[in-house]
Amino acid sequence: MAVRDVLRMGHPVLRERAKPVEQFGTPELRALLQDMQDTMAHKNGAGLAAPQIGVSQRIVIFGVDHNPRYPDAEEVPFTVLVNPKITMLTRDVEEDWEGCLSVPGMRGIVPRYTKLRYSGFDIEGNPIERVADGFHARVVQHECDHLDGILYPQRMTDLSRFGFIEEMFPGEEIRDD
Repeated sequence: MAVRDVLRMGHPVLRERAKPVEQFGTPELRALLQDMQDTMAHKNGAGLAAPQIGVSQRIVIFGVDHNPRYPDAEEVPFTVLVNPKITMLTRDVEEDWEGCLSVPGMRGIVPRYTKLRYSGFDIEGNPIERVADGFHARVVQHECDHLDGILYPQRMTDLSRFGFIEEMFPGEEIRDD
């Protein structure tokens, strides 16, 4: 379908709570999903939330195979998740680097829970439920935060570990466009 512009930090749509999807399997929902997939692939994203392309609906997609933005990341199965719910399965937290298509050119250290269960629906309304840990759990939390108007810098506890990629990692080939 189309690669859409990704909204950047500060845009009002990125600060609001997205609305639940009420009708599944519609042509409009399928077209939105295709635009999200096209945009995520074009930007080499690990995930994308509908609000990032200006659509205030509770839809996220994520998946990592071989991603140049995350060369050392474990694989995450491609998933379409509508109206997600997350249940933390541990109180263990791990800090790691994150980036975001809505915060281009920057990275920061973000604490995230290490194990969770997520549930929701696919685009047709079929239920999905999975347990995730590690990078998979991090990606799910990051994308679902977008649905509540939260960007990763708001989760950070130490802003000295937040900055522009080329300043923090001089000489490294880290693509973030």
